Amino acid sequence: MLNKDMLDLLKDFTPAVFATVKDNKPHLAFVSWLIATDEKTIKVALSKNSASVNNIKENPNVAISVFGPSIAATIYGTAKIVKDEIETIPFPVSVVEVKVESVVDNLFPGATVKGTIPFEHTGNIQKALELDEKVLNALK
Repeated sequence: MLNKDMLDLLKDFTPAVFATVKDNKPHLAFVSWLIATDEKTIKVALSKNSASVNNIKENPNVAISVFGPSIAATIYGTAKIVKDEIETIPFPVSVVEVKVESVVDNLFPGATVKGTIPFEHTGNIQKALELDEKVLNALK
């Protein structure tokens, strides 16, 4: 279950590492469209044709590593595709829902994380922000 600090971190546009499984081997992807809708549910927007989406179809077990102020955690859960495509997006993006099964604190004594993953858009920032808004609204 996600605690209050995790819910606060995952409330809006959270860059994270998303892990799926293919042939008993991990597949990692960097994602930025990820939010927690409640303490047991996370929604992620992924390219419809991505390896991550294809892997979820074969094996729903996933892990998500998140980092924020005083947080370095891995969230384990089961994923399913709840929306094949977001209609308002000009390219194929699926919505994946992850049911949280457990959360592991990866911080060790004497260390902390001081902030979130530094992330910024490059190129046409206005279009990128508009796209982010459309995707995040679809996840909520």
